[in-house]
Amino acid sequence: MTTEPLDLAHPALRLRATAAARGDAPFDLLIANGTLVDMVTGERRAADIGICGGLIASVHAPGTRTDAAQVIDAAGAFVTPGLIDTHMHVESSMVTPATYAAAVLARGVTTAVWDPHEFGNVHGVAGVDHAIRATRDLGLRFIVLAPSCVPSAPGLELAGAEFEAETVADLLARPEIGGVAEVMTMREVITGEARASGIVQAGLAAGKPVCGHARSLTGPELQAFMAAGVSSDHELTSGTDLIEKLRAGLTIELRGSHDHLLPEFVAELNRLGHLPQTVTLCTDDVFPDDLLQGGGLDDVVRRLVRYGMPVDWALRAATLNAAQRLGRADLGLIAAGRRADLVLFEDLAALAARTVIANGVVVAQGGVVTAPPADLPAPPAFGASVHLPRFTAQDFRLRASDPRARVATIDQPRFTRWGEAVTEIAGGFVIPPEGATTIAVAHRHGRADPAPRIGFLRGWGQWRGAFATTVSHDSHNLTVFGADPADLAAAANAVTAAGGGMAVAQGGEVVALLPLPVSGLVSPAPLPEVAAGFAALRAAMDGIVDWQPPYLIFKACFGATLACNAGPHQTDRGIADVLAGTVLPTPILELLPEATEA
Repeated sequence: MTTEPLDLAHPALRLRATAAARGDAPFDLLIANGTLVDMVTGERRAADIGICGGLIASVHAPGTRTDAAQVIDAAGAFVTPGLIDTHMHVESSMVTPATYAAAVLARGVTTAVWDPHEFGNVHGVAGVDHAIRATRDLGLRFIVLAPSCVPSAPGLELAGAEFEAETVADLLARPEIGGVAEVMTMREVITGEARASGIVQAGLAAGKPVCGHARSLTGPELQAFMAAGVSSDHELTSGTDLIEKLRAGLTIELRGSHDHLLPEFVAELNRLGHLPQTVTLCTDDVFPDDLLQGGGLDDVVRRLVRYGMPVDWALRAATLNAAQRLGRADLGLIAAGRRADLVLFEDLAALAARTVIANGVVVAQGGVVTAPPADLPAPPAFGASVHLPRFTAQDFRLRASDPRARVATIDQPRFTRWGEAVTEIAGGFVIPPEGATTIAVAHRHGRADPAPRIGFLRGWGQWRGAFATTVSHDSHNLTVFGADPADLAAAANAVTAAGGGMAVAQGGEVVALLPLPVSGLVSPAPLPEVAAGFAALRAAMDGIVDWQPPYLIFKACFGATLACNAGPHQTDRGIADVLAGTVLPTPILELLPEATEA
């Protein structure tokens, strides 16, 4: 079987479609009486669409043709190209690729660009192999990328595997791999470090896109990152950042996972007065309850429109602009000779999909897939990815002598910075600084000592319990947050016993648990079941932490170990600082003698 997009070049298909377009042969499928949303002119116009196999053969005046094996009456519906998600991680939704595909395909998403670096960081090349196998024949077109950052901060953390430039080059040689996934080793690329530069060069040599992660880069550093070969970014921090990166020429992947920034982005684009062709849309990460209730990229489109973006802009970003970024001339436009990926939306406000067509086949009706895709079971090793002992409360306390200590702290969520505090030592253990939250990271991949490395967070509120998770970007080691060491141990042990996942503990007891036994990241259970479990866990978290949006939110727990970003971050090696290239194995900076009275 010829792979995409060469499948549309089949001579017999083209000849048949040509004959149908002339009127000398019938269509396989005719979509009649719909309103076509034109991604080139911005018009909404009455048009019928004739399809042969997976190919659009004709877009013509309404009512001029009736000869087709199947006719769909699109009366009252708007017809658009299938939506394209330009950057996402299936693992963030904590369900299998087949389950994810069924959820978004029914809502009008027909293509998703998947960076499987979660599976890659846990299982190495075997993780990418599984991503490729598990995405075949799902109806939803997955474009799988080669993870560039396994791990995301080499030397500062230890994942389950390590990808050198040669590994990425080997992956890129596969036809199923569409490019280099987000390059998060920003500093190494900018300084020309051999491994990071080699990975970017592998993408350039393969002639495939090199996707970026350019958070907080500006001025000469941004230019250097792009000069190295990186061509996209989804890590926008402000409207000013968006405009600088548009002016620089980056392809922008506006992501739905940072909703608080979307109004600012819309305001900046509206101020420009037009939608640049380099603006695309992505989800990045969608939690399972949000996926069930809101959807995938369709939800991003709805929110952008709600925040004031013209609907035609939002749809063009999600279709034609995305296709151009991917170099897929067969996608993103309803026109003769293009691929028959189409969505019939009831309206352009709620964006409810009535009918979804992929490759000329009806794959969903009324928000339900017509033939739910089958799950490919993960390899047995994926169910045994948590290599940890049983912990005690003492494992989550920092041992020290002397009466006092000067300790380093990690201040404020998301945009972290270094801090210091002087604290007491009692019974041979450091008492956490006033108002600090303990964070502990234990290596769980069986490649190093699993003893938790402990740090102190400030600006994370007063915790009344603990939270443990093996979903911890990007090395996905066990990460535990909390106040009472007994709670920390209870949550950690519950996650370990479940083979991975998340747990909330309070009063030394587990009050919520979401098992994620596949790689410690994913559940094989149906989406409603996973969503309900995650929603219950999220509610339990609301009971032990008082969140302060936009930065002190539940989602911040999953990125607290993201050591590739500027500022201090706790990892399984200690407190890492990517700018300095250093790791503090312990937060104790200095032991202090007993204070003397004045």
